[in-house]
Amino acid sequence: MTRPIPDKLFFKIGEVAELVEIEQHVLRYWEEEFDVLNPTKNRSGQRLYQRKDVDIVIEIQKLLYEDKYTIAGAKQRLKSGKKATAQLDFAFDREKFLVWRKEMKSELESLIKIIDS
Repeated sequence: MTRPIPDKLFFKIGEVAELVEIEQHVLRYWEEEFDVLNPTKNRSGQRLYQRKDVDIVIEIQKLLYEDKYTIAGAKQRLKSGKKATAQLDFAFDREKFLVWRKEMKSELESLIKIIDS
């Protein structure tokens, strides 16, 4: 449904509308309804969306059009989703770390012996 997002810092409202294949007035309405969607404006008042804003627009579009949420339901889902993703998952593998640490220690000891001699 959406096209790949180009690697840019800022997007104008027309570019975002074209990327996600919706009308510009829908984006402006979503800005009023969803607190998480708040693009900056330049001196002339033109909306400038950052990559994170485009990701939010895509998420809103998915919730409304694919998952069939209402506006109120999508708002609630975005708020609950934000809380759920607050904790990072680093997928720490203790065994690999211990092996790496042992190898690193032996390499450092070898370097110290070379430097001392």
